[in-house]
Amino acid sequence: MPSAQPRRLPAFLLLLLLLGCRGAVEGDGSLRPPGPGRLSPPAAADAVPPTAAGIPAVRGAEPNASRPASLPKGGGAAGGRPRSSSPPMCTGQTEIKETFKYINTVVSCLVFVLGIIGNSTLLRIIYKNKCMRNGPNILIASLALGDLLHIIIDIPINVYKLLAEDWPFGVEMCKLVPFIQKASVGITVLSLCALSIDRYRAVASWSRIKGIGVPKWTAVEIVLIWVISVILAVPEAIAFDMITMEYRGKDLRICLLHPTQKTSFMMFYKQAKDWWLFSFYFCLPLAITGFFYTLMTCEMLRKKSGMQIALNDHLKQRREVAKTVFCLVLVFALCWLPLHLSRILKLTIYDQKDPNRCELLSFFLVMDYIGINMASLNSCINPIALYLVSKRFQNCFKSCLCCWCQSKDLLSLEERQSCLKFKANDHGYDNFRSSNKYSSS
Repeated sequence: MPSAQPRRLPAFLLLLLLLGCRGAVEGDGSLRPPGPGRLSPPAAADAVPPTAAGIPAVRGAEPNASRPASLPKGGGAAGGRPRSSSPPMCTGQTEIKETFKYINTVVSCLVFVLGIIGNSTLLRIIYKNKCMRNGPNILIASLALGDLLHIIIDIPINVYKLLAEDWPFGVEMCKLVPFIQKASVGITVLSLCALSIDRYRAVASWSRIKGIGVPKWTAVEIVLIWVISVILAVPEAIAFDMITMEYRGKDLRICLLHPTQKTSFMMFYKQAKDWWLFSFYFCLPLAITGFFYTLMTCEMLRKKSGMQIALNDHLKQRREVAKTVFCLVLVFALCWLPLHLSRILKLTIYDQKDPNRCELLSFFLVMDYIGINMASLNSCINPIALYLVSKRFQNCFKSCLCCWCQSKDLLSLEERQSCLKFKANDHGYDNFRSSNKYSSS
């Protein structure tokens, strides 16, 4: 990096900040959009790593800042927007070291490899094993498919932009990438909510769960989850746009959440976005999980005295599933908390008129980078959590990932034995339920 660059960085940095480069992932959780050097988590948040030229930008760094006095060149919808005054320039440097850029690159590559292997294996396990196709596992498969979609499409583009300087993918990809990020996080959030409700229903309705046809109800849930997630992600596609701005004699194309929107709804969405992401994409799954797991605990304590010994195996399976779902929600919360905390602190304590705001901005930038890395991990960590928590998934992962060193007959035998054991437990529970029904009548 040339020695003259640090002197020119603050001016260009503040120019980007005033343009509203609201950084990003998808809870994401997270999460979170593409522009020069951006790395978005599974999207729901928006922070921007530095470009190859070492130019950092942060979403929300100037929460109430308007466009700078000199408008960037044309570049799509940016051309005819009004101009306004800008706050005073930072007197000190606000930049991020090259180390963060390479850390983000390594983490993204790690998420890409582990995410594709883990989520693909998880989908194959549920598809190949009939005994694994129950309500909770189908919802987990939907969650894995959303993560896989984000990993395949968004991660490579974000890694490229992390190391490059310009946005060469056009306005269509500029709108598509944040759209997929928000849709992926929405699928994760709503799937976790559905799993928590499903676990409560499984405990509260012992005699009705098999009769109502869980697969059909789960199919309806999955369709609703995907439709709602896509609808909620539409404003991202509308809000993001490309602009062209001149820097050091070059015209740079930038993809960002545009500071001026065409409709009153989009202006409201832009202003309330951080609070909306925090409340719906983070607080909602935690609140629903806490509420239904509290009800489930009370229900199990209430029924404990009347339970028969014959239910032990079936109860162990349901406890394991409940523990697995709780673990997924806990992992989601831990991955997305740093990024959302950074956003909320920035909204509440940052003052663009404060002469010392550049030091605070640097601190928030570091928090954003840590939050991005944590939120990105959520796209690949669910299969790992399932492997560690659930013995059934652990056995299936071992069989699936080690299939190259096992014969096909041996693998099929192991799968058949797992299915037979599951069916035997289910059959024993059905027999108990039938005998209990006749004895009570």
